[in-house]
Amino acid sequence: MSEARISYFSLQGLQGKEAKLDWIAGTRFEEIPFENINPDGKGNWINLTDNDFDSFLPLVDKEVKAGKSERAVFKLFSRGVETGRDEWVYDFSMPNLVLKVNYLVQIYSTHIDKSERYELDIKWDRELKKDFLRNVHKVFELEKVRISCYRPFIKKYVYFDENFNRMPGQNKSMFPDTNNSTFNQVITFSSGQRCDFSCLIISCIPTLDIYIPNTAQCLPLYRYDEKGDRIDNITDWGLTQFQTHYKDSQITKENIFHYTYAVLHHPAYRTKYELNLKREFPRLPFYEDFHQWTTWGRALMDLHLNYETIEPYGLQRVETAAKDNPKAKLKADKTKGVISLDENTQLVGVEAIAWDYKLGNRSALEWILDQYKEKKPKDPTIAKLFHTYKFADYKEQVIDLLQRVCTVSIRTMEIIQQMP
Repeated sequence: MSEARISYFSLQGLQGKEAKLDWIAGTRFEEIPFENINPDGKGNWINLTDNDFDSFLPLVDKEVKAGKSERAVFKLFSRGVETGRDEWVYDFSMPNLVLKVNYLVQIYSTHIDKSERYELDIKWDRELKKDFLRNVHKVFELEKVRISCYRPFIKKYVYFDENFNRMPGQNKSMFPDTNNSTFNQVITFSSGQRCDFSCLIISCIPTLDIYIPNTAQCLPLYRYDEKGDRIDNITDWGLTQFQTHYKDSQITKENIFHYTYAVLHHPAYRTKYELNLKREFPRLPFYEDFHQWTTWGRALMDLHLNYETIEPYGLQRVETAAKDNPKAKLKADKTKGVISLDENTQLVGVEAIAWDYKLGNRSALEWILDQYKEKKPKDPTIAKLFHTYKFADYKEQVIDLLQRVCTVSIRTMEIIQQMP
């Protein structure tokens, strides 16, 4: 059987559906100036790339993850946690989360005990229905309430339990249940066509939707076995590649971790390999001056991991009114450098460069404003029984967070602007 021939033509110059249909109706097929396309080795036939991406070191590989090969820099990689019921198992308030999950377990158990058909008073999904039909009993365990990175620079409590997390991924190997304060650092990044490449280091359980839904992939510095013992996640093969290329036996796996984080922030790397990064996992080039890149990577990690304790930027707080119950706003005027928190309070003096530090479709500051807005839950049971969130309860905490993340944003941009 002969190979298929791909002929491609795009009406990019015409605007609107009707104009394009008119052009097609008035043009003979043989007059259409098709372009013949040869797909690349991975089957792509539009937006073809012509660069050296495939010659770089693979960060991850499924064969390496399965233990069948060593030819990747990281052994374990994982998606973030997909719960299928975020409104039930995440919350800014630990007491409210405990109430929600206890109710979830209680209603589930009631159905089990009475052998009733499940109803829509809790968030059922395929896996929970399977457990119900198998008569699997569940209990609430307080030690499974953990800290999670829910969105960039946004932490929430999560009930981390495979019974109520649809797809927990390999997160138990990164943050095992045996020790709630397990040390690890995890590079998260966006994967897929739907958003610009983003990257953020975290030290707690990641959600799958950090940047946009269903995109977060994770590269941990360490992994943990079933006994809770810590193991390096950067492979010996990866270490050998770096030591050999740079002719430096003193390079460590932690150095490589820092180097990776710096490269994934490199604006020129993200621009040149934009299409590659939308289609596949990142790969690592060997840049000159390895130790300079590790210095940048370590500095970025220090900023992003320690954002809650870094010094506040010093934005001016302006009280514009004196209403007893001010309406929450949480809006930004980037041109004026002003953040309006509510009808009473503004933060003034945000430098323009702070908005340039973006993760996905928002700047770091905008993520905070978005996540602390007052929104009615989509789940009717949550909305009726557990909708206790009020911005006023978190106002001072949010002001402090914005001050610190403003510092993080500006310093991050100062570092990546040094990269060649």
